[in-house]
Order: sequence, then structure tokens, then C-alpha cells
Amino acid sequence: MSTYTFVGSGIASLAGAVFLIRDGGVAGEDIVILEESHKFGGAFDAHGDAENGYFMSGSRMFEAMYQCTFDLLDSIPSASDPSISVREETDRANAQWPWHNKVRLVNRDGSIPDFHTMGFTERDRIDLVKIMAEPEQLLDGKRIVDCFQPHFFQSNFWFEWCTLFAFEPWHSAIEFKRYLQRFVHHFSTIDTQEGIYRSLLNQYDSFAVPIVNWLKERGVQFRFGVRVEDLGFASGEAITVTSIATLTDHGPEAIPVAPGDCVFVTNGSMTADKAFGSMTTAPGLDASNHSGAWKLWEKLAQGRPAFGNPAAFNGNIAESSWISYTVTVKDPLFLQLMERFSGSAPGTGGLITFKDSSWLITLSIYHQPFFADQPEGVSVWWGYGLFHDRVGDYVKKRMVDCTGAEILEEVLGHLHFSAADQAAVMAASTCIPCAMPYITSQFMVRTGKDRPKVVPAGSTNLAFLGQYTEQPDDVVFTVEYSVRCAMTAVYTLLKLDRTPPPVYKGLHSPQVIVDAIRTLHR
Repeated sequence: MSTYTFVGSGIASLAGAVFLIRDGGVAGEDIVILEESHKFGGAFDAHGDAENGYFMSGSRMFEAMYQCTFDLLDSIPSASDPSISVREETDRANAQWPWHNKVRLVNRDGSIPDFHTMGFTERDRIDLVKIMAEPEQLLDGKRIVDCFQPHFFQSNFWFEWCTLFAFEPWHSAIEFKRYLQRFVHHFSTIDTQEGIYRSLLNQYDSFAVPIVNWLKERGVQFRFGVRVEDLGFASGEAITVTSIATLTDHGPEAIPVAPGDCVFVTNGSMTADKAFGSMTTAPGLDASNHSGAWKLWEKLAQGRPAFGNPAAFNGNIAESSWISYTVTVKDPLFLQLMERFSGSAPGTGGLITFKDSSWLITLSIYHQPFFADQPEGVSVWWGYGLFHDRVGDYVKKRMVDCTGAEILEEVLGHLHFSAADQAAVMAASTCIPCAMPYITSQFMVRTGKDRPKVVPAGSTNLAFLGQYTEQPDDVVFTVEYSVRCAMTAVYTLLKLDRTPPPVYKGLHSPQVIVDAIRTLHR
């Protein structure tokens, strides 16, 4: 009997456990998931309550071409209605509340610019086409800002693209190129955001909970409060894990890895060392780098170039961090004001970005309810600021130093509601900020050798999972990337005669190319 051990309980591990059972015929009792914290889900971390406020680090978009993700969700019964799959639940929700943004960008004075026009110069267009055609090896070590003139970063396209995907000018040109190619079919709708999907509820309740329920029903073991500190390897040229060194509440524990066993390691973490604030306290930015996911990768990579270079991703918190905020409102006024302002009912309008704000603030109004236990009369919305180190326009402090109340005050200032309405919204709201040191670390400037392959060359029983693995053509900071690497890992280590669905390539479609060219000239 073989044992299959996952380090970390994020979506990549959860998906991998599903594929082991569904496609590999593995018994659930033979799968163990080790988690350093006492909660499953990784970046799917939506929690809280109506009284004290709901909170989460973020919520990731997805779309119809996430073929690995929908393959996974098609196998999992919905938590709210077990007669349908999570995929069917998601399809129904997006058919009922499709995105069509009527207000995507907002000027400093609260007016709405013509956000359908991309605002390119001819040089901007040339540079955009050039980076899409550039071989990746020629972009090693380059930033996005190295590939464009300053005007590009003032175009509507940049504001709409960077706030949808959380790019900043200093991020990797390689990742930007991959995104342009991967999502070229969204060029023509980048303004209205049609075709962008959301889950029915937050992704913890809609995705993580039903997957974990499915796994537990089949006997998968979850061990919480277990920090993996190192792996032992057999001598020789092959990469074979022989033991797992852990630290639990009861002290060190060595887990043997027998012949035939497999180990799946999530290396690195976007939401590691995240810190939540409150209405009266700022979250602070934890720079201690004490997360087990990073420490383990750093230890494994020492003297092993095939295991990547974690320092390329976690070595510059100033460039990999930003702050999100979750707002719980016990009064319908805010949603009424936003519907009047945006022309869209909650959950149908997409993202709204205040393009001239010092923090580059973006907010998202969800369909309600957004949490499984959210009572009637309570609503939840979310947002973020990409430039947390800058002083606000209405609150004269850096975003990172602001309490939830101060962040909410800044956002309301940009909305230009009346003083009475702002006061009423403030009185009815609980804003919980979240500071994340590594939230865009996967976008950091890198070379082609900084991420390990999902299954390194010569590995007999070890695979890497998550956002810091190398998968040609696909893009990090997506659910799809995590699910795809889980598929690849399971199919490869189990030597199954299966491969993940190919990455969608819109550039192979003449219609997509025509639509993209038209967009460049809008």
C-alpha cells in the first residue's frame, strides 16, 4: 500500500488529491494532507461573521477557458445543492448575473472617462505587439517598464489590464507577455469585462468547502498544525524522497516515505505571513518571512538548481506586496448608492478602478449573499490598493499605515458621495484590511530557471505544486495554474496515460486576432 502526502492544503493540493482518487484509483485513506495552519484552502481564505465583519485576502477571477479548473469542478457536488456539480452551480450563477461593466474607470473628480477607448499611441501598439512576439529567453530579468514608453502606463488599457490581473510596472515582462497571449481573447472586452467569471459565493465556500467535503467522505486525512521543515533524500543521482521532517504542537516528528510513496510539495505561498487589521488597527506588513512554505522551499533549493530559486520571488517585499480590504455593511444604502453610481446591480458590474487615486484603488461589488452564513440585510464587498506605500488623497497616510476605517474613508472620498451618505455608510460598515507581503511575488522579475518543473528531471516520487512551478504557456496568479500543475503532477508520478487539457491559445483563432487588432485601435 502506497501513501500520498501533500504539503499544504491550498487548491493545488486539494485538486491533486481529487485527481489521485478520480483518475488514479487511489484510495482516499492513503492520502494525507499536511497543513501548517489550522484551516484548509490556502489563498481561499474567506472567514468571519456578520457581527464582527467578514474578511478574506482576495478573490480570483476565472473564465471559460480554464479547462483544468472546470474539469475538476465538474466532479464535485455543490455544497449548497448536492444534486448539481460545482461547475453547474458556477455556470448557472454566471448566466444569471453576467458581468457587463458600465463604469470601469473613474477620474479623480468622480466623473467617468471614455473607458472603452484604449488610449494607445502608435508606439504603444508597436511595443505591445513586440512583447507578445518576443521569445521568453530575451525577456529574462526584464521588467514591464523596460518594454514600454511612459505613456503606455497612462493608457486606459493599462489601468484596465493591470487592475484586473494585479500587474505593476516593475513586474516581470515574461509574465506580462504570457498574460497578453493567454488572455488575448479578452482584449475586445477588457473594458466591459464580459466573459469574466465568479463563483456563486466566495471561493472558500463555493470551491474549497465542497472539495474538502468530497475528500473527507472518501477518507482523506487532514493533519493541521503540522509544519514541514525538510525532506530527506536517497543518495544517488535520482531524486527520491525518503522522509519528511515535521514540527507539530508535540514536537518534531519524522514521517518515513517508503518505496512507492509520493510527496507533493507546494513551494512558496502568495498569502504567506498575511496580516489582518480592523476598523481601529492597521494590519502592518510582516517582513519576517517565517512561513513554512517559503522556508521549506529555501531549504530544498540549497545546492539543488533544479528546485528553483525562491529568492527571486520572496526577496523584495516592497515590490510584491499590496493591501486588500473586505467591507461588511449592515445597511442597504451603500449598495443603493453604488448601483446608482455604476448603473449595475450588485454582482453584474465587474471591477471599478479609481485610476487617479494615489493607492490605485479598485473595488468589487458582489452578488449577495457572498458568504454561506451571511444573513439577509447584510452585504459584503471587497477591494484593494496596488500602491500601499503612497500617501492617500483624502487620508494623508500611507495605505499600509491605515486602519480599516481610514481605508473606507479614502474609498468613499473617491466616490464623492454626500457627507451625510458617507457618514451613514461609515456607521454601518466594518472594514477589515489585509496586508500581504507576497501577494504578487509570482510576478517578480525572473529567469527561465527560477521555478522548478512540476516534476523535476530525475524525480521518482517528488512533485512541486502551486504558483511557483514552471508550466509553459500558462499563467500564474490563477486557479487554473494550480489545478493544471496538480493534474500534471498526478498523471506524471502515477505514470497514467493522460495529460491535462492543452492551454487555450487565442492567437490560433483568426477572429480573436481580428478583435484584438480592432481593440488596439479603439
